[in-house]
Amino acid sequence: MRIGQGFDIHPFSQDPHRPLVLGGVCIEGARGLAGHSDADAVCHALADAVLGAVGLGDLGRHFPDDDPQWEGAHSMDLLTEVVRMAKDQGFGCVNADCTVVAEAPRLAPHIEEMSAKLSTVLHAPVSVKATRAEGLGALGRAEGVACLAIALLEQA
Repeated sequence: MRIGQGFDIHPFSQDPHRPLVLGGVCIEGARGLAGHSDADAVCHALADAVLGAVGLGDLGRHFPDDDPQWEGAHSMDLLTEVVRMAKDQGFGCVNADCTVVAEAPRLAPHIEEMSAKLSTVLHAPVSVKATRAEGLGALGRAEGVACLAIALLEQA
């Protein structure tokens, strides 16, 4: 058994047309996050957790944000590739847990869909929770979104 942790944070984009994507779910009417890909902080944190569990470094090592190939990439596709990389190393996911930190938008209506989509990609249960920073710091001022993730993998 191996465990990995991941963390990601993105500020909100200044582009009013950029969609907010978290856990593979497009959240209508919310400001999108700034980033080279679709800036899905949940997928990024979870991918880092999986990579860490199998000792493959971090997301930026495999999908650098200065590589035009990954500009506008769908993070669910990146996460799918990371799961494949773990499988190539002989590991499969047992379960994962993610905590999203955001003052806005309200994520409760989207949690179940996020969990379902992420579980499908990991072929294992993924729990997604949301919390607020209670007004503290940049996240508390609603300047962006962060996610912490942990993944448990086992050798096949």
